[in-house]
Amino acid sequence: MMWTTTVILLLVPHLLSSTDTGHSSYFSQSETVNEDPSDAPVKGQKLPGGVKGQDTCSIPCDITVKLLRDEKHSICGQLQQSLLSFGRSTRKLIRDVMEEQQRALDILSGQVTELMTKVQTLSSEVQRSNTELYSVKPVQSHGRDCSDIKDNLLSVVPKIPSGIYIIHPENTDFSFEVFCEMDYMGGGWTVMQRRADGLTDFKRAWADYVDGFGNLAGEHWLGLKKAFHIVNQKDTRFQLHIALVSHDDVISYAAYDDFDLDNETEFFSIHLGRYAGSAGDAFRGYDQDQNQDTAPFSASDVDNDGCNPSCSIDNRTVESCSSRHNQTGWWFNRCGLANLNGTPEDAERDQGQRTHMLWDTWRQNGVPHTIKSVTMKIRRIATNN
Repeated sequence: MMWTTTVILLLVPHLLSSTDTGHSSYFSQSETVNEDPSDAPVKGQKLPGGVKGQDTCSIPCDITVKLLRDEKHSICGQLQQSLLSFGRSTRKLIRDVMEEQQRALDILSGQVTELMTKVQTLSSEVQRSNTELYSVKPVQSHGRDCSDIKDNLLSVVPKIPSGIYIIHPENTDFSFEVFCEMDYMGGGWTVMQRRADGLTDFKRAWADYVDGFGNLAGEHWLGLKKAFHIVNQKDTRFQLHIALVSHDDVISYAAYDDFDLDNETEFFSIHLGRYAGSAGDAFRGYDQDQNQDTAPFSASDVDNDGCNPSCSIDNRTVESCSSRHNQTGWWFNRCGLANLNGTPEDAERDQGQRTHMLWDTWRQNGVPHTIKSVTMKIRRIATNN
């Protein structure tokens, strides 16, 4: 039975080493018994005992089952160990990757924090520079008004040029620019209003007339608030001079030896002294109903013209003198005969509208002159000690 032993050894060579001593003894005995080739059965020879078909000797079933079970447990154990080892390796790899990412995030966060600190520092420096560059600093004024400038400079320079100067009236907390006429009638005039070419629109609301508008070197309205601060300085009196030029270049003027304005709560009411000139006293007109002296200022959105609710002028009903005078502002009193803020063109009077500049007492052959240009200016005339 030598071939049977060989088959068994080929099928389970590794199992022999894992079996117990008893099993090894069994196989050893089997091998010893079957070592003699003469004992091998001859083909077709019947085995002793008369048993038919039993040509070989096999391993008992219980031993085979045990061997297979041990093999399965060995394979499962190896697989389990492999899975555990793979799991540990995977967890370590993931942990290493996460730690590397965290280190990278920490480095990036530090760089972002450093960059933000630099940006904030730079922003603070820029803001401080802008504050220093654009901060409102006290402006050195040339005087309290144009008359004061003339008196201060006359002893220094022989001729003072007309132009834009900075003034700071007494008892005010701000300075502002004005146009000073230093050549007209002895100089020292602060220009309050100038009309010449029609490039500046005088159809304005109340706020514009209070603050001023236009170009100081050309057409402009200085502003009621600024004019108020000039004429209400302590121990001063101002005169008002109105220079008129017609379309046919006739020159005239109207002057008042005293000029004053009330404050804004009184709507900058005008107060005029004695009249002198060649253009007539249009401010006061020909009768009391036309008198605009002491009248408060009116604009398209602030109506103080005395027509409440309406006035009858030239047999027409008028509800707003500003509307009748092309939405301009002036010291209207039941409209009156003066408005130097109208349009400079000789506009037609359509349906009672009076849109042009008006100084009704300045006439030629009974007809009012058409005004081409006008300048209103004020000058200090006396100081009461």
